[in-house]
This record gives sequence, C-alpha cells and structure tokens, in this order.
Amino acid sequence: MAAASFTAAKFLAPVAARSGGDRPSPLPASARPRRGAQQQQPRLRTALAVSSDVLAGNKAAAAQPAVTREEALELYEDMVLGRIFEDMCAQMYYRGKMFGFVHLYNGQEAVSTGFIKLLNQADCVVSTYRDHVHALSKGVPPRSVMAELFGKATGCCRGQGGSMHMFSAPHNLLGGFAFIGEGIPVATGAAFAAKYRHEVLKQSGPDGLDVTLAFFGDGTCNNGQFFECLNMAQLWKLPIVFVVENNLWAIGMSHLRATSDPEIWKKGPAFGMPGVHVDGMDVLKVREVAKEAIERARRGEGPTLVECETYRFRGHSLADPDELRKPDEKSHYAARDPITALKKYIIEQNLATESELKSIEKTIDDVVEEAVEFADASPHPPRSQLLENVFADPKGFGIGPDGKYRCEDPKFTQGTAQV
Repeated sequence: MAAASFTAAKFLAPVAARSGGDRPSPLPASARPRRGAQQQQPRLRTALAVSSDVLAGNKAAAAQPAVTREEALELYEDMVLGRIFEDMCAQMYYRGKMFGFVHLYNGQEAVSTGFIKLLNQADCVVSTYRDHVHALSKGVPPRSVMAELFGKATGCCRGQGGSMHMFSAPHNLLGGFAFIGEGIPVATGAAFAAKYRHEVLKQSGPDGLDVTLAFFGDGTCNNGQFFECLNMAQLWKLPIVFVVENNLWAIGMSHLRATSDPEIWKKGPAFGMPGVHVDGMDVLKVREVAKEAIERARRGEGPTLVECETYRFRGHSLADPDELRKPDEKSHYAARDPITALKKYIIEQNLATESELKSIEKTIDDVVEEAVEFADASPHPPRSQLLENVFADPKGFGIGPDGKYRCEDPKFTQGTAQV
C-alpha cells in the first residue's frame, strides 16, 4: 500500500524485510527525515497536542465536499446521539439511577463515528470501559444501552454488564472491558476467526474479510498485550485496525509523563504494519484514515495502527473531580468541539441548513428521553438469572435436581443450602 493513500494523517510506512537483499520501503517526502535532523532536534517534543491541521502544508481546500449530504447527516446524527446520550447519563448518575463507575465519551465522538459508521453488520467492535457511544455507533438501540446502565433486565446484557461491559451479539459488539488492554487479545481473536472463516471455511461475504476494530486509550499502549497482539496480527495478516483514542490523559497521568516516545503511531512500523496519526477532533479526517485502514484489512493486507489524538471533555469518570487538568487546556479543546466543527462544515458546504440540523437534534432529544423512560419502567433481573452464563453445564452446580436454580432456594442466600 502506498504511504500517500493516508492523506489526512502523518504516516510512517513499515520497513520491509531486509533478508535476501530487500530494501526498506521508501518514505514519502513529508515523512523522510532531514539530514542532521537528529542532531538539531531533541527526540521528545515539549508538547504533543492536537492541531487543527495535523499535516503541515496540507492546507489546500477540496474542490468538492469530502462527504455527500446523506453521509454528512449520518455522521452528525450519530455524533449528536453520542453527546446527548452521555449528557443524560450524567444526569441519571447523579440522580442515583446508575451505580458503580460511569465513564463518559464527550469530546471523542469523531473517533467512534468516523470509524464505526464505515463498518458492515458482520464486522466486530471491541471497546473499553468508555463504551456507551461505541455501542450506539454500532447500532445497539439507545433504550437497550440505557436500560443496561440502569441495571435492568431489558438491557443489552440483561442488566448484568452495566456501564463498562456493553455487549451485543446481534450487533457484533464484543464487549466493553473494565481493565485496560484486556480487550485487545479478544479483538485479535475475532480477527483470526474472520480470517479462518474466509480462508478455511470459505464463508466470507462478497466484500472480503470481516473486519475488527479494537479501541483502547493511550494508557494501554505500554502494556504487554498491546505489543503481543500487534506482533500476532501482523504475523498472520489479520483483518484488524488498532484504534488508539489518545485523549492525552490516562486517568490522572499525562501521556507525556508516562511514555518514552509519546508518538504512539510509530509503534506500528516496528512490527511491520502502517502507523497513522490523525486529528481525532475532526470526524472527516478520521473517516478518511479509517476508510483506508478498513479497506486494507478487508482486502487481506493486514492490520493498521491508528492514533487518534482527541480529548475528553469530562473527568475520567463521573466520580472524578477532574482537578488535575489545567482550565486553559480544557477550554482550548472545548473550543475545538468536533460536533461544532462538523456542523460548521455542513452549513458552509450547503449540505444542510441549520434548521435541518436542529430538527435532528430535537429528534435525538426525544429518542434519549424515551430511552430513559423505557429503562426506568423496565424490571430488574430476577434472582434466577444470577447464575446464568456462569457454568458451562446447564445442569451443573447452579441448577438443583428439581430443575430450579439453587439461588431460588431461600436457604441459598443464607449460606445453608445443600450443595
């Protein structure tokens, strides 16, 4: 694949194998190091921040809009849904309707929308503990996500997953994961399964291989699973895209303080795969990079590592007072709101009017309000559900000789039941 195909981002081509006289793949001029550059500049920059123009010198305006009217409205609707849904989650959490840790996605919507809206139904998404919006972008109904957050039986995990463990088999959402990095091996396994279906079972669709997106944050990128799975994915040319949502903070730890080389995208070429850096506050740039990475995977050309530099507008979770980030830093990124930027683009390109966009916002408001009403009115899971999905043998420890769940026995919760 030519490096120049990633036009919206900084790109470092993988180094070709050097056995047998092979030479490294040539880098594009913009990525080629200048003579003496290492002596003139320190390895680490004093700042690493999202720029409104990630590619210096790539400022020529496109003659035509980057998206059609239908595509632009789909992107806008999905991003607005994510924002309004998360704002409602904050309200419900502080009203005592949700419990445990709740991590909101405000500010990062361009990443979820830019990637997931390009997927097919059969493609898979593996998320993190900040997973509500990934679920919504993949098509899980807002009422199912909200009910799960309320711990209700009508939730997408029947109330047993909660905020950090969204899962939906019909939508191929393979879970949110509470611990950083633990979803990456699952995503790698899903990509292996897709390749096995394609090459061995001959079950792939007409478009090629099913693709898996693995989402994770900057704090994960120094963990062992990350490196092991990059190696395995490239070794077997798996159809996976590793999407780093670099919001610059791992809870309260600045990315710059925790990483020897803060440019995560460079870690891809170390394993022989493309590494891409993109402005994660611009959904159109994210979408352009995502499209190429997904198409590469679908064609069987292997994985891509994409670093999306973004920013979360709220604390790490709703229990976080968010006192470590400086006010001027937060206000800087608030001024680069990805939804506001997309709205401005749509109006300037005459793709839709402001009244049409306000109508979308009103519709989303109604959808989210209905989701809350549905979740609030839904029943809690029955006690008989407690041991489901725990034991492989349906007639094992969790079910008594009479065919009833042991947890239905009043003595069970007293600790005196015969086991």
